[in-house]
Amino acid sequence: MNSTNSRNPVPRWNLDSLFSSINSSEYKSALAEFTSGMENLESLLESARTFITQANEHFDFPVWLKGFLEADEKVSSLCGTLNAYAYIIYSVDTTNTAFLNNIAQIDNLTLRYRQLDLSFKSVLLANSGRLEDFYKRFPEFEDYRYLLNETLEETKHQMSAECEKLAGELQQTGGDAWDRLHEQLISNLKDSETGKTFNELRNDAYSADAVTRKSSYEKEITLLKQNEIAFAACLNNLKGETLTLNRRRKWQKALDRSLSSARLSQKTLDALIGAIEESFPMWREYFRLKADYLHKNGLTESSDKNGLAFYDLFAPMSKTSEKSGDSLLSKEWSFDEARDYIIERYSSFSQEMGDFARKAFAEKWIDAEVRAGKVGGAYDEDFAFGHQSRIMTNFTGAFSDIITLAHELGHAYHFSCMKGKPSAFFSYPMTLAETASTFAETIVKQDMISKCTESEKIQILDLDLQDVSQVLVDILCRFYFERSVFEEREKGELNSEDFCRLMKDAQEKSYGSGLNSERHEYMWAVKSHYYSTGLDFYNFPYAFGQLFAAGLYARYQKEGSEFAKTYAELLSNTGNMSCEDLCRKAGFDITTKDFWKSGIEMYAKELELLKKLA
Repeated sequence: MNSTNSRNPVPRWNLDSLFSSINSSEYKSALAEFTSGMENLESLLESARTFITQANEHFDFPVWLKGFLEADEKVSSLCGTLNAYAYIIYSVDTTNTAFLNNIAQIDNLTLRYRQLDLSFKSVLLANSGRLEDFYKRFPEFEDYRYLLNETLEETKHQMSAECEKLAGELQQTGGDAWDRLHEQLISNLKDSETGKTFNELRNDAYSADAVTRKSSYEKEITLLKQNEIAFAACLNNLKGETLTLNRRRKWQKALDRSLSSARLSQKTLDALIGAIEESFPMWREYFRLKADYLHKNGLTESSDKNGLAFYDLFAPMSKTSEKSGDSLLSKEWSFDEARDYIIERYSSFSQEMGDFARKAFAEKWIDAEVRAGKVGGAYDEDFAFGHQSRIMTNFTGAFSDIITLAHELGHAYHFSCMKGKPSAFFSYPMTLAETASTFAETIVKQDMISKCTESEKIQILDLDLQDVSQVLVDILCRFYFERSVFEEREKGELNSEDFCRLMKDAQEKSYGSGLNSERHEYMWAVKSHYYSTGLDFYNFPYAFGQLFAAGLYARYQKEGSEFAKTYAELLSNTGNMSCEDLCRKAGFDITTKDFWKSGIEMYAKELELLKKLA
């Protein structure tokens, strides 16, 4: 175990069960197998193209498809494992040139593999009428039905190979270039008075000092306004490119493409949004309650008492900065304490989940040490090779680190539930990706709320409601904004005044009376996902994941320990069916608002408790 703090030692991970190094014989062997595996796939695809071109009646497509899927299983596993390994070793040593060169090498190999996937799609499309014969002759591949149908559906929204290639090349100097310009502008903004970067000003929104929060908010608005012409040009041209390509790819709306990627129906999305909209009065009550608390305790610089100032959304509801050594919320946790607490909480839900956490800690799957050269934040990476995971986090002993650790271990537990499945099923949509992690967070947070002192409960309840309000209210605000941008951009060019107007409309529709007159009409210039060509409507999957996990937790509270088995089975099936079919199999219907309301109910109870305490 290594440490930068002798009083609170934290571990680095052990990667020996993956590869001991990029120079090891095992790693070089994996690279060679990946390359030879792709050569085999290329040979299989070439033989299929020959049969198709010659209209050869002797082409036994079901046998060919069986052979291709079996060959692709190993190549897919190697591709995922090598990409994940290349990234994780780089992420904890970002100045290592050898690791950077290794990433470039893996990227080139992966690009070759993606080209093979395009060729496979064309063969599958040409023989789609023979799929039923394939399932009949090889029933062990029945579970592939959804994935193969999804692949066929994707081909309906592809231009010709030549046009797709041209679009990809032009995107480098089109949409991707506008995205990079926005990124470069934002990352280089700096306040001349304080010297703070734009991101530092944004982080001040969490400051306990009311003067700092308001001052940084005002400086942020000023910097954005100074660059509004460039930001508006980026967003206007990006959305214009998306609309043009969507028409050529036969998408009726940008939202349709996002729903397809999320494996979600319009009916389910409507139910989800409807449930959130019906909860708006509750969230506005929370915002006003927080505003009243801040005003009464002298914790805000806002003179408008008709709701919460935008710059106070993340203000801590704490009257003092003093910390108690015995406080669960403010004490410095040791890594061992965090480990034992998470294992205990996981085990309270199911012994299987607790045993998994114990295994992850014991086998050193976690790199938690803060050190130079290591990226910030946290993540989980899963490996088909040996069906194992690795978790990167930066553990300082703060309460938030416990939540982060529980969250990432939740992702890893999700993957562990898929053991024994083909690697083709390891890719699941973003709508489901955050379910297990949010559920794991909820287990920890609900326990912490039950154990805190009253003053601490105010803080943790506010933190939880604050986080969830962002995932529901603010996410829906972004959804409204992006939908209106696509609708208006279809009619003509948009400038900064248009984007500010649309953002103000979206904030009024979502936050409403919860906010006072001090709002943020330039949020369209802040959120980077608006500027990515591949992330249209990046927002609603987060709301899905939050309420899906909350709805599952509500069901767990009703059913008790028996629910753990249903939960594990649900996670195991996330890779080869739609969201609706997955949930229907587990016994509930997400196409109606009732399910989503059951998730919101938990936060309504938290608000009632906060009202009593505050």
